[in-house]
Amino acid sequence: MIKITNSAQVYLKKLFDRPENKDKSLRLRAVDPNTPYAEASLEFINIGPEHTDDLLINFNGFSLFVDNKSTKYLEGAKIDFKAKGVKEELQIETPHLQPVSLLDENAPLEERVQYLIEMEVNPALAAHGGVVRLVEITENNEVILQFGGGCQGCGMVDVTLKQGIEQTLKERLPEITAVKDATDHSCGENPYY
Repeated sequence: MIKITNSAQVYLKKLFDRPENKDKSLRLRAVDPNTPYAEASLEFINIGPEHTDDLLINFNGFSLFVDNKSTKYLEGAKIDFKAKGVKEELQIETPHLQPVSLLDENAPLEERVQYLIEMEVNPALAAHGGVVRLVEITENNEVILQFGGGCQGCGMVDVTLKQGIEQTLKERLPEITAVKDATDHSCGENPYY
């Protein structure tokens, strides 16, 4: 059902050799399946009665519990360990647990732009206290946006607009010809620096 590569098993075994992880196990579960936020979560747990329904898979030096409600999404999952220079990470591939779009590709352009703003653009901007809202889409398919929060008055807003938002929207919606800013940045109260 779930494959853990040899390199990942070696890495995980080292983690379990640490004193703080001595009495723990791993648990794999699906988070937010059938949504745009779907992902797999691998976490250390203290084994308890709440895990009695989980599927238990034993490996050399550690055990993996698979959330019973998640098994259909995690069928065929693969956990691998990758090392690139100083960066090391576990990667989880889940062929049956992929983010899904809740938007019909035949929806009007305005709805598709709004969806991308809410699902991809604004979550990224929120890290800096910013937000953007759709003002209009012109007859020439130019998207007009208004920035707020930490983006209003920020000196990097042009970079965010052209290299971030415009690139994302045009890549996903090729019919968009340009993305423009209609914000009065001189009245920003709390720009991010």
